[in-house]
Amino acid sequence: MNLSYWEIKSYLANVDYTIVGSGIVGLNCALRLRDRFPKAHILILERGFLPQGASTKNAGFACFGSLSEILDDLKTHSEEEVVQLIEKRRNGLTLLRETLSDKAIDYQQYGGYELFDRNDQENYAYCMSKMEDVNSMLKPYFDHPVFEVKHNPFGFKNIYEKLSFTSFEGQIDTGKMMRSLTDLVLSKGILILNSTFVEQFEELHQNVHIKTNNFDFKTNRILICANGFASKLINADVKPARAQVLVTKPIKNLPIKGTFHLDKGFYYFRNVDDRILFGGGRNLDFKTEETIEMNQTELIQNKLEELLKSTILPNTPFEIDYRWSGIMGVGESKKPIIKQLSTNVFCGVRLGGMGIAIGSHVGRELADLID
Repeated sequence: MNLSYWEIKSYLANVDYTIVGSGIVGLNCALRLRDRFPKAHILILERGFLPQGASTKNAGFACFGSLSEILDDLKTHSEEEVVQLIEKRRNGLTLLRETLSDKAIDYQQYGGYELFDRNDQENYAYCMSKMEDVNSMLKPYFDHPVFEVKHNPFGFKNIYEKLSFTSFEGQIDTGKMMRSLTDLVLSKGILILNSTFVEQFEELHQNVHIKTNNFDFKTNRILICANGFASKLINADVKPARAQVLVTKPIKNLPIKGTFHLDKGFYYFRNVDDRILFGGGRNLDFKTEETIEMNQTELIQNKLEELLKSTILPNTPFEIDYRWSGIMGVGESKKPIIKQLSTNVFCGVRLGGMGIAIGSHVGRELADLID
């Protein structure tokens, strides 16, 4: 592409900070950089015409982990690490709400429930027996017990009647959140260029040369916030994980309100505008879902519909209105990677499917690495 003198001068000359990715992390990173460096030229590059990964495609869960997820994390992380993760998620949610306001993101705190499959007696018994231990672990950080037992009031089938419940979990409108966050960033004089992806970059002595699909330019610093797409640019323990989602058509007198988890968080659903949003299932085929292709598979879509019929809406006719996929960034650890990779290259990636909860915090921490 041959750019004009004006385009180069106004958009691509003297760029101080280039952020790759206009999702929750990238936008919050930009806001923090603007606070720290009011006169800096900050540029955000976004590969999609909208944020391409998961920020506009997530389920809108304002959560920090279900009971079974926390217990599962304790098998691979120390108790201190798990508590730190939960604290980071809670702080990130607080930061998101303070930055944009509850009204702007349509925050609703109906609480979060976890369902246990009738055929998985071992997991059900284990989680229920460990509930008080988890509450004790988290007691210093919450003003009352995090988890309690509630009986199934929603007519779900093929599950144990006792559910795990936490009043601390909420839900947001993902679209409103990203519109509000983008508007705030733009109001600060920060430039976002969409449909522009980084093909490669080279660190030079004083700056970084970036080659995109549209143009080449130089920047003083580059900050990688592409999460599930990051492995294309940097060598780090982060790989893509596709999340498939569907939404029903409106259901009259829908009695379900809240956020719901099933099978250690691999399935999740919630109410939205008199509909059910339902996603997950990548545990059915981890290898195939380790991709940046944003399409759906019959295996997972059929399983989601089957669970809607058998468990979530067993006595309610429904039709599917929307289907989509988002790309998360996962790795061996659930701890996000926030680090300086070299003199002028930084990254904030591997959000582990908790972008809403930790994205704001990760973006700010990343920006604070800049000296």
